[in-house]
Amino acid sequence: MGRQEAYKRVVRNVLSRYLLEDRGFWRGSGHRVPRFLQNDFARYWRTMAADFAYKLRTRSGKGWAIRNTKLRMSRKLIYVSGLLACYRCHLDYSDKDRQLIFGEVKRRPEVIEHLERIFQLTPLEILASVLVRYPHLDDAGQMILNSYDGFVSILEDEKQRTHLEDLKEEDADADALYQHARKLSHTFRDGLLAVFFDQKSELDLLTKNYGVF
Repeated sequence: MGRQEAYKRVVRNVLSRYLLEDRGFWRGSGHRVPRFLQNDFARYWRTMAADFAYKLRTRSGKGWAIRNTKLRMSRKLIYVSGLLACYRCHLDYSDKDRQLIFGEVKRRPEVIEHLERIFQLTPLEILASVLVRYPHLDDAGQMILNSYDGFVSILEDEKQRTHLEDLKEEDADADALYQHARKLSHTFRDGLLAVFFDQKSELDLLTKNYGVF
């Protein structure tokens, strides 16, 4: 119990630091997205990509296929869930509530606690919590979740996982399992693009303003 309480205090303190020092988050006239926090999720994603290239060189290509697949799927999902958690700071409030809550200093802890509850969810749960709001994105959601399920199935199969761990880069083009994993990652990507650049939900505006620039 003590460790759990200590963990919660650390998380709350970290989120408080990110949000309370983000002047534009509280006083801006546009979307209520915590840019400082969102920027660090973007930095994480870039670091993962750079780390893959570094390990590819230092390990002489050993294990490159499994790391490449994880980068395209599970590592990308962490980035995606971070972005959506930040977006939910805007999406979860009506225009009226944003004016009331974000405009009063004494109500800022409510927003911090709300974000804290979001981060108690797993990355897939955070993704699903956004997808479920927009029925018109059901097809994209199925693409994302079905392809991720296929990815997890590969990791859970010891034979398939070992095969990808031992696969040499020069053999990848002719390897059926790697090509299957690659196809899953493309479906996963296409589903995410359909969600993040969807105009009806206005997720495209959040992505253009925060995920791109």
